[in-house]
Amino acid sequence: MFTAFPLLAIPALFYNLFALTAVVGGKAAQAGADLKATLFPVTMPGGRGWDVSSGDLFILLGLIMLFFELLRATNTNKVAIINHSLSLILFIFCLVEFLLIPGFATSTFFLITVMTLLDVLAGFIVTIVAARKDFEFTGN
Repeated sequence: MFTAFPLLAIPALFYNLFALTAVVGGKAAQAGADLKATLFPVTMPGGRGWDVSSGDLFILLGLIMLFFELLRATNTNKVAIINHSLSLILFIFCLVEFLLIPGFATSTFFLITVMTLLDVLAGFIVTIVAARKDFEFTGN
């Protein structure tokens, strides 16, 4: 049953922990600025610095999970259908949070929400295309 779990729920859950902590602490308006604050600098070979923020890490985690979700979208078994349904629920949940809850209206969470939408679309499109190939008949 764990294979039906949408992997994009992991970055969404981490962001929820981050944003809800800000909301409860009364700092929901500051959530966007906190996402842009430098966690650690990385010195590039050219000598310039790259400031890595927590928002960058949320997006990186989301992209990694989206990659694995897209690989899993190629399955057409019953567990995959459950995964697609749970991914749709996750997308709706993220969309409602983005639109209604302070602290979630950031570019970082918007991109996580778009990733969940792409997961839903990829899953359903792959399933439909695979089902069409299963039911094609050659006729006269």
